[in-house]
Amino acid sequence: MTRIITHFDEVSDGYEVAYVDLWGCLHNGVAPFPDAVSALEKFRDKGGIVLLLTNSPRPKSSVEMQLDGLGVSRDLYHEVATSGDSARAALASGSFGQKVYHIGPERDLPFFEPSEFIPGLANISRVSLAEAESVVCTGLFDDQTETPEDYAAILLGAKNRGLRMLCANPDLMVDLGHKRIYCAGAIAAAYTQRGGESLYFGKPHPPIYDLARNRLTALAGRVIPDKRIICIGDGINTDIRGALGEDLDSLFITGGLAAQETATDGQPNPEKLKSFLNSAQLSATYSMGHLR
Repeated sequence: MTRIITHFDEVSDGYEVAYVDLWGCLHNGVAPFPDAVSALEKFRDKGGIVLLLTNSPRPKSSVEMQLDGLGVSRDLYHEVATSGDSARAALASGSFGQKVYHIGPERDLPFFEPSEFIPGLANISRVSLAEAESVVCTGLFDDQTETPEDYAAILLGAKNRGLRMLCANPDLMVDLGHKRIYCAGAIAAAYTQRGGESLYFGKPHPPIYDLARNRLTALAGRVIPDKRIICIGDGINTDIRGALGEDLDSLFITGGLAAQETATDGQPNPEKLKSFLNSAQLSATYSMGHLR
């Protein structure tokens, strides 16, 4: 059973590293949460390593620029591991072919930019669905107005051609300010439901954790034991499921995606939280309403 805590520093001394989710945990897509920033500053100042672990489909550099724009100081964190970088490495390997049909907004185009650290990306070209060897989904073309139902014809066409879909962001939805919007994971789930094959590279799937461990080891100059790492996030099927799959401790932020289900008002309702975790058949090491 999860332990409900009030402040992260109640348990943070037991960890050297925090894998921290972004949307719903550190910021809401519009502005950072001051209490979350303060909590991570305290952890950092005690010698803790803050590694931002995000299902953003963008490269690390693009996420850092986005955080700059939101007002999150680069002094707050030490490293970033993105679903986008994990997916970019898979795409560059050639296992999805070299001609891909892209589902996603123009702001995600940095996903395809060549990188000296990921050889092979320069060989990838975006083409029409009729020419494609696979589909790359980084999001919706317009996540402000569209839903997965708007992609029925595209998904049927891809499925009929037997194309695999590389999903660069397994999240189903995120909260942009006070508005909930669909993500690439919702398109990939719809494709799977229609009989297509979707492959994922972000939380809760192993590739992004392999990337995080590699970057953490390079940063620390040593291998940090898993028992000294805690995963913090608001996604029960991404952050918490991923932590359990990797045998890592977790801190479930209930006031994000699951705020209604857990009746979070400052803190989660214990019975509602228990019921929610039971229905998901998952549990977190710790839970709290908002990171602070």
